[in-house]
Amino acid sequence: MPKMKSNRSAAKRFKISGSGRVKRRRAMKRHILTKKTPKRKRHLRKPAVVAAAEQKRIKRLLRGG
Repeated sequence: MPKMKSNRSAAKRFKISGSGRVKRRRAMKRHILTKKTPKRKRHLRKPAVVAAAEQKRIKRLLRGG
């Protein structure tokens, strides 16, 4: 039987933390950065944790089945 494939689009967007939670990057950091304050841009750098309601679904995509 062949190996299970993880969902590649999900693998590029999410990572599993050491404690098992799912991390994601924040939105709104791609363009039109001149009008955003430095504080706002600095906070957008840090990864966020995915909502608890979505974690089970994303983990299923990452583990491949």
